[in-house]
Amino acid sequence: MSKSLFIVSLAAAGLFASAEPLLVPPPEQPLIPSPTPAPAPRYDWLTRPYNAQAALAARFAPPTGCQRVAVASGSYGEWLRGLPLRPRGTAVRLHDGRLKDPQTVHAAVIDIDTGPRDLQQCADAAIRLRAEYQFTQNFRSIHFYLTSGHDIWFGDWVAGQGFRVQGEEVLPASRPAEAPTHAALRRYLDVMFTYAGTLSLSRELRPVPLTQAQPGDVLVQGGSPGHAVTVLDVAEHPSTHARYVLLAQSYMPAQDMHVLRNVNEPQLGAWFRLEASNGVFETPEWEFGADQLKRWQ
Repeated sequence: MSKSLFIVSLAAAGLFASAEPLLVPPPEQPLIPSPTPAPAPRYDWLTRPYNAQAALAARFAPPTGCQRVAVASGSYGEWLRGLPLRPRGTAVRLHDGRLKDPQTVHAAVIDIDTGPRDLQQCADAAIRLRAEYQFTQNFRSIHFYLTSGHDIWFGDWVAGQGFRVQGEEVLPASRPAEAPTHAALRRYLDVMFTYAGTLSLSRELRPVPLTQAQPGDVLVQGGSPGHAVTVLDVAEHPSTHARYVLLAQSYMPAQDMHVLRNVNEPQLGAWFRLEASNGVFETPEWEFGADQLKRWQ
């Protein structure tokens, strides 16, 4: 057999290596799972789908040259930044539907219910926001002090352990047990709004220096009357370290929670310079002392 015929025979039998390079598949790479997206924040009172584009952080950019301070994932501060807002130009209304007077102190209205009764006032707004956040984390962590000093836990409340007020005494009283639903939380909060206030809130929270404000802190002056506003967000200039805050309040009578407008420095919009001239931190409807910034325990 000729050499050429022998080669053809070998090739046909698959015994002769082709001149073409063999394509060897690469070794299999281990599959790297895609990162799990962070769960969307919960705002359980909403009756319509949550829209992050209508949230606090999307509406209010930090002052020029500033950056928002870092907050932990899942923290109260992060939750506050995601608060849903009503459309631009929304008026602030009282609990009975009447317009608040004046309409010049708010930069936005928070999309949260007030309720039909004159309950969710100033300290109550701070309590409501804190309770709503805790409800998304662990309902058993929710508790607030009455003005009398009694500590009332939501977990005990839904388990049937209530209280009654007799004169100036607060006495244990049974109540129907119920599931820890959001509707139950609102019933609990209406009772807290009735028997807690700025005085109990100022005692319950711990003081922090004004210059160290963080989202979630509360400016509170205890008394009758007193007032409270919640620090929704904090921004800082990286070079000068000047700090600015966004603030939210309700007021008297009970009204829509709203983001305050800086009427003294309109160029800052809703941001307030974090400083106290002559020991006073001024907001549109209340002056706080520089020592009246408090933090949840």
